[in-house]
Amino acid sequence: MKDKIHPDYRFVVFKDKTADFAILTRSTIRTTEKIKWEDGKEYPVFYVDISSASHPFYTGRQTFVDTMGRVDKFRKKFGEKYQSTEKETKKKPAKKS
Repeated sequence: MKDKIHPDYRFVVFKDKTADFAILTRSTIRTTEKIKWEDGKEYPVFYVDISSASHPFYTGRQTFVDTMGRVDKFRKKFGEKYQSTEKETKKKPAKKS
C-alpha cells in the first residue's frame, strides 16, 4: 500500500439518537465529536438516526396504516366523480360485432 493516500481507519462509536444504543467498530468516517466508551478510552462518535435498536422491523413495534381512514378520505374527496364514472360504465351496453 502507498503511504498517505488511504483514509485513517480507526475505532469509531456509532450511537443511535433515539435509542440508548451504541456500537464500537472500525471506520474511516470523519467526525469531530468524541465520547467516552465503556473501557474508559475516548473515541470519535458518529450519531445515527436509526439502528437495529430503533428500527421497527427489528424491534417488532410497527405502526399500521389506517386503511379505512384512507378510503373514506378518498371517497370524500373524489366521491361524486368516482361514482359517476362507475355508473356510466355500467349503463353502456356492450357492442356486438
